Amino acid sequence: MSRLTVFVVAVLMTAAPVPSVAQDRDSVRTAATQELVLRDGSRLYGTIEQESETEISFRTVSGALITALRSDVISVKHRKGEVRRGEFQPRDPNSTRLFFGPTGRSLERGQTYLGVYEFMMPFVQVGVTDRFSIGGGTPLVFGIDDWERPFWVTPKLQLFHGASTDISVGALHAFDIDGDGGGIAYAVGTNGSPDGSVTAGAGMGYATGGGRAAVVMIGGERRVRRNMKLITENYVWNGGKGFASVGIRFFGERLSADLALASPIGADEFFAFPMINFVYVF
Repeated sequence: MSRLTVFVVAVLMTAAPVPSVAQDRDSVRTAATQELVLRDGSRLYGTIEQESETEISFRTVSGALITALRSDVISVKHRKGEVRRGEFQPRDPNSTRLFFGPTGRSLERGQTYLGVYEFMMPFVQVGVTDRFSIGGGTPLVFGIDDWERPFWVTPKLQLFHGASTDISVGALHAFDIDGDGGGIAYAVGTNGSPDGSVTAGAGMGYATGGGRAAVVMIGGERRVRRNMKLITENYVWNGGKGFASVGIRFFGERLSADLALASPIGADEFFAFPMINFVYVF
């Protein structure tokens, strides 16, 4: 067993969902958590308890009561995340994807993300409803012999949304202006919490010429720091070939950056290549 395979297995084991009893003890979901930014640069997380024309009384997630003059307050914004052991931990803004492949989670209505794979492949996805999103993209640079520029579209529909499980179906369809094309239709499910989850999916690759190929994906994610996750995303298709990838995601309120290594499965020799992705959600 290669070192890469061992690491993939380890990440998947740590990404298993935390039992609900432990989750209730260590963490509280806080959809109404607010971020208070003061003029001196301080950032506090909690909720407003009282406010007047001149002052704001703010209860932090650790329980402290802070009174600030309105003239010292830069902004008050709602933030999505969790309180764990008295610390506010923001949600990953790019939770609907691993490195490349989708998770079972869905964009909210009106939410949009703009990203770029490997500096060369920009893409956009828009939440039309809370269950349905659609997007697309095209390479920044393309020109090989007489090939036409390719485009792709990515419709996605969420079929089920539960407390810890999300299931979606969708497709990635690529085409050029001559009508040639192909892609993959898939079903994918994610089970777990924002701190740790496992994603599994299966799809059927197709081409306009009639070719078909089945593909299976399994991946996982685990928060290891307040703004960092370990992620793995792995594929196997007909003939036992595929690729495995492991890496990290850094994220803030709206921007995420992925740094990973990927290696082919079933290749004669071991080698790995880097993957670098950026996504901005607005």
